Amino acid sequence: MKIKIQVVNKSKHALPAYATELSAGMDLHANLDEPIELKPLERVLVPTGIYMALPPNYEAQVRPRSGLALKHGITVLNSPGTIDADYRGELKIILINLSQEEFIINDGERIAQLVIASCEQASFEEVEMLDETDRGAGGFGHTGKS
Repeated sequence: MKIKIQVVNKSKHALPAYATELSAGMDLHANLDEPIELKPLERVLVPTGIYMALPPNYEAQVRPRSGLALKHGITVLNSPGTIDADYRGELKIILINLSQEEFIINDGERIAQLVIASCEQASFEEVEMLDETDRGAGGFGHTGKS
């Protein structure tokens, strides 16, 4: 099932699209007037020129591209970044260079993936105590130990 999302494209590039029939994410492209020089450990906000209106109970998740991460150490800093259904501003991607080499981001470069996901809102009910489970308060690394 595909949902309809209203999009305004102020970029010089085509709308994000799925590369294959079973792709989970769509590539987002940098929309730049001039290249961005991203030095080691530097972070930058990269514009995409894309604006959208998600339907209620949906979010868009911004995730790193595996090729950029593996080959160049470039990743999305707040991964996954969440775009709320009521946000109407330009999609901008926070990238960081975790390598020791400078990386140039060019106009049209595929910089991140966009995944559309349904989400629920919750309401908290304050109680005096929680029900017991086998795990209890066991934390990091707790499961799988014998």
